[in-house]
Amino acid sequence: MKRYVRQHHMDGLFVLLSFGVFAVCVLLVLLTGADVCRSQTERDQAAWSRRTGAQYLTAKLRHADEAGAIGFSGGDGALWYDTLDLREEIDGETYVTRVYCYDGYIRELFTVDGGVYAPEDGEPVLAAQELRFGWDGELVEAVCVDADGQVSRSYFAPRSGEGADPS
Repeated sequence: MKRYVRQHHMDGLFVLLSFGVFAVCVLLVLLTGADVCRSQTERDQAAWSRRTGAQYLTAKLRHADEAGAIGFSGGDGALWYDTLDLREEIDGETYVTRVYCYDGYIRELFTVDGGVYAPEDGEPVLAAQELRFGWDGELVEAVCVDADGQVSRSYFAPRSGEGADPS
């Protein structure tokens, strides 16, 4: 009878040891999966942050692509500008949407053309360190430095016939 009890303890020990190995394997798989999920989320967040500024600017330019509607102001006045000016006429009056970077944000301000505004008047759209616009006569280049310091560039060729107006 003692032999049977000894055999029973060995079977129980084997089952317990097998369960322990299984539990450790499950734990390792879960930890590895959590790490992969975290790194994937960080990568996706960085990509979203890097591309959103450029996509926002491209969408604004496409929406305003009419003859004489796209303009620039600020900057060196020769090739690089600080502010994108998108003009539109509503009920016979000209309005301008200004897109610029101020106080850590890309800002957008809708106002009467020629109106006076302060930089803090614009509505914050996206966190960014810098925003510049280049115009070479045929192609608009938008350079956006996001809050993490990642630089994204987008290019836009106005199709409205007259192109952009640098003034």
